[in-house]
Amino acid sequence: MPPAITGLVLTYNGERLLDRCLASLSFCDRVLVVDSFSTDRTVDMARAAGAEVVQRTWEGPGPQFRHALSLIDTEWVFSLDQDEICTEELRESVLAAVRAQVRGGEGSHAAKAGHWVPRRSWYYDRFMEHSGWYPDYLLRLFRPAHMDVHVSGAHYSFHPRGETGRLRGDILHYPYDSFRQHLDKINSYAQQGADDLRAKGRQGGVAVATAHGLARFLKLYVVKLGFLDGRAGFINAAHGAFYAFLKYIRVREGNWGAPFDHH
Repeated sequence: MPPAITGLVLTYNGERLLDRCLASLSFCDRVLVVDSFSTDRTVDMARAAGAEVVQRTWEGPGPQFRHALSLIDTEWVFSLDQDEICTEELRESVLAAVRAQVRGGEGSHAAKAGHWVPRRSWYYDRFMEHSGWYPDYLLRLFRPAHMDVHVSGAHYSFHPRGETGRLRGDILHYPYDSFRQHLDKINSYAQQGADDLRAKGRQGGVAVATAHGLARFLKLYVVKLGFLDGRAGFINAAHGAFYAFLKYIRVREGNWGAPFDHH
């Protein structure tokens, strides 16, 4: 019998796609949802889907994942975000990789700390094929004993301690349902990024922010071939430039007191 797999999802107000996300993890031996006290139907949906639900106050992705992993005793973890879906092809690839470890004994499969998985993201009117969005390999199938969680600003990633492989099949990602939601996320990420830069002693200001914004647009639209993603590629590059501008302009925010406070 192959080693057991725990499907892991961190949630907060994720009712939009949670039913599809959890249904795609039905191949896992156990599904664990660690929720940050959602105010919508997230918890009820997770329990109705048969997932085990634990609630914990959000202190950032690092502490939340470390706590979640402390609750898992299976050899393997397959992690999804609440707006992601595991495709059938990827499911078969995950199961094949885990079974291969058993057949391989102490060989190459047994030595692997985890496997990288391609993620295909929907933006505006299409799944992005360029713009730095695809294949977007992420370490999502891993052995917790051979993995560390790294955090940079608002973003997290899993880092393996040992050899890794790559799987076939995509995670389907639906990060936004409107431009407003994307801009809300940009605002939040830009603030966290600015706080991180300030803590590191990095410089900001209008000139620096403008240069970073322009560089970001050129990277996404030209270097990463965003122009091949049509209108979605242009809009994404413009939003990416705005994010970079906001992040660096906020490093040196001035005195925002009321006008009558200045003499």
